[in-house]
Amino acid sequence: MVINRPDAVTPYREGSLRSHAITFICVPASSSVPAMSQPQTVNVADLDIAQLSEVRKQLEDELTHLTNSFAQLKQAQAKFKACLENVQEVKPQNKGKTILVPLTNSLYVPGKLSDTEHVIVDVGTGYYVKKARPEAVKHYEGKIEYIRKNVDTLEETIQKKRENMNYLTTILQQKIQAETRNGPTART
Repeated sequence: MVINRPDAVTPYREGSLRSHAITFICVPASSSVPAMSQPQTVNVADLDIAQLSEVRKQLEDELTHLTNSFAQLKQAQAKFKACLENVQEVKPQNKGKTILVPLTNSLYVPGKLSDTEHVIVDVGTGYYVKKARPEAVKHYEGKIEYIRKNVDTLEETIQKKRENMNYLTTILQQKIQAETRNGPTART
């Protein structure tokens, strides 16, 4: 197995860079070996500048993806909270009142509230279900809680990745400074 050629290695990072190691699964690029072979731990201080730069790039890509996912989850959470508030506004005393019914995100038409005991709930992938108000409240509260747990987990993951990025950047800067002081032939 070769681990100093980025094109021949499929990196698999596990744990924290604080331990000064990254776990790699070394698989030749042309191999059909499953991705979950025996992991090999490599101390990041033993990697050269090019390898550190490649790992840093991968961490940046992961951070970008995770940050985008975090933003999307927050948007979904806000939408479910708005739905919950809307369901809670459908009360028996509002029966017969004129409301604005959304046809699209930007087009609303006037309508009258005729059934205050049931609401139509978007259950995903374009499907809608008629539910009693308490069931709809429970549905949206469950969705909000599920997303909250995922947001919390994702937030922890992003924080760990940022710590890994900072550590990796420090090691990379140290190696570049050492190479600059000692010349390009010196290795640290």
